Amino acid sequence: MDLASEIKNNVTQSLTEDIGTGDLTALLIACEVNATANLICREEAVLCGTQWFEACFQQLSPYTEICWFVKEGGLISTGQELCEIRGNARVLLTAERPALNFLQTLSAIATQTRHYVNAVLGTEAVIVDTRKTLPGLRLAQKYAVKCGGGVNHRLGLYDGILIKENHIMAAGGIEQALHAAKEIAPKNAIIQIEVETRDELLNALNVGAKMILLDNFSLDELRFAVALTAKLTNKQTILEASGGITLENVREIAETGVDRISIGSITKNIKAVDFSINFST
Repeated sequence: MDLASEIKNNVTQSLTEDIGTGDLTALLIACEVNATANLICREEAVLCGTQWFEACFQQLSPYTEICWFVKEGGLISTGQELCEIRGNARVLLTAERPALNFLQTLSAIATQTRHYVNAVLGTEAVIVDTRKTLPGLRLAQKYAVKCGGGVNHRLGLYDGILIKENHIMAAGGIEQALHAAKEIAPKNAIIQIEVETRDELLNALNVGAKMILLDNFSLDELRFAVALTAKLTNKQTILEASGGITLENVREIAETGVDRISIGSITKNIKAVDFSINFST
């Protein structure tokens, strides 16, 4: 599904959930009244989700006008005015909360991702997301990761293969699992295998793994993995570190020489950015 269709679906579901049979409180306002509103940010952040924000108002009335003062992906500061919204007062009041819900969530993900990206600047490592997303919002959250400067892993179970411990056991071993994956993988689909020990790493390298996930490796083990992989594959195999990664240790992990660092918390453990909308008639 393309992003425009996903935004439409996300917003339709959000409005339906919130409005139900009708916004009773909005009926306090005469139907012909127009209003102007301003969006304010209450903390420093990366702005993300403007398309979802706009769609919440414009699905209710295509005549709603929104003028942005900051671009998507831009840094915003405390107290900064981000946009002006003009339109029917009922529409503005009804769409306010769903619009803010999208903006505060996606901006939080973009902001957290940007913190990690900034922390590894100057290294070769990129910050990668995971499938630890909110049900129904995966494409939106992965869009926010990219907005923050991160890189998307596979979108789901359909566009890539990640062979984990249970897959290896069920298949009968690393070699058997990789062989089976190569047989069934669609063209251009990534095939990645997770390893937990140095012996498993060596085994995966010896049977031709092209992308390896190093699960909960220590710094010394990561350095060993990078050196061994360079020796055996001339750096043709991609190494990804995962597990127990925080802003406090991500720089050290990046400096081991790994290619990718996957972090579930950038989509799973986030604190909404504080936005507010102020109305005037």
